[in-house]
Amino acid sequence: MSANPTLMGIDMIAVATMMAGGAVFALLVALYAAMTVRDPMARRVKALNERREQLKAGIIASASRRRAKIGVSSLTTDRMRTFLSSLRVLQESQLKHSQLMLTRAGIRSKDAAIAVIFCRLALPLLIGGTTIIGLYLIDWFPDWGPFKRYAVVAVTLVLTYKAPDLWVKNRVTKRTAAIRKGLPDALDLLVICAEAGLTVDAAFQRVARELGKGYPELGDEFALTAIELGFLTDRRTAFENLAQRVDLESVRGVVTTMIQTEKYGTPLASSLRVLAAEFRHERMMKAEEKAARLPAIMTVPLILFILPVLFVVILGPAACSISDNVLK
Repeated sequence: MSANPTLMGIDMIAVATMMAGGAVFALLVALYAAMTVRDPMARRVKALNERREQLKAGIIASASRRRAKIGVSSLTTDRMRTFLSSLRVLQESQLKHSQLMLTRAGIRSKDAAIAVIFCRLALPLLIGGTTIIGLYLIDWFPDWGPFKRYAVVAVTLVLTYKAPDLWVKNRVTKRTAAIRKGLPDALDLLVICAEAGLTVDAAFQRVARELGKGYPELGDEFALTAIELGFLTDRRTAFENLAQRVDLESVRGVVTTMIQTEKYGTPLASSLRVLAAEFRHERMMKAEEKAARLPAIMTVPLILFILPVLFVVILGPAACSISDNVLK
């Protein structure tokens, strides 16, 4: 018989040792993640510089030279495009929608849209085909019935077909939430820059530089808008591109205000100040709504995780003592 205290036949010392080892491992992972933090703006600045060069090429270069600079696709993308075109599954509307969703997710490569459409076709063929061969030909699980096999194959085909779109939508949702969170602060800085006498493109560039560390997604969009304001012939197009890249009603309101300011010469600072106050009030209301839902959300974790641990901590030593005395 082991000399260590036991509870329901489980060695408590071994359980505590494993839990301590897991805690130490989690601590090491957290320290590694904290010490290897990368600058979130480094990759974005590089991408924006490439975008600047593309805009320059689109304005001052000829059509053939522009195609030579920014229209050359990689060999892999060309093969994907050729394969999809041969099957007649590559539609222009589908390609534009994929490019728009990828742009909202922060991926501005045109080759990525082809890759998403290709994965939407290839993943069901590869993974779904492997599942069909394994279940019906190789007979991986002989004890499964026909309905269970059909259900697994159907779920696999549906998930593999939807997986690229779900991945893109997840990135769009996270990026949109991050932009929504930092928009009131960005508008406050825009108001300060407007009152200081900066031009609109200079104000956007300054706000992007100031918010790049705290809100890298919003800084990325503002920096790209500042670049487009400096190079596009129609400034309205730059604001409309911002509203198209970020699917937020608040951003569309800012874009409408900017366009009206450019067209009618209305005061920019006062309009942005009102918008900033509205967005900050909206953010506070959403935070209060989440706080009000918190007690109901915490009920299930409290019952499943916190109360059992509390009972083990309170009654565990007494149960171990009773068990040792009874066995003796």
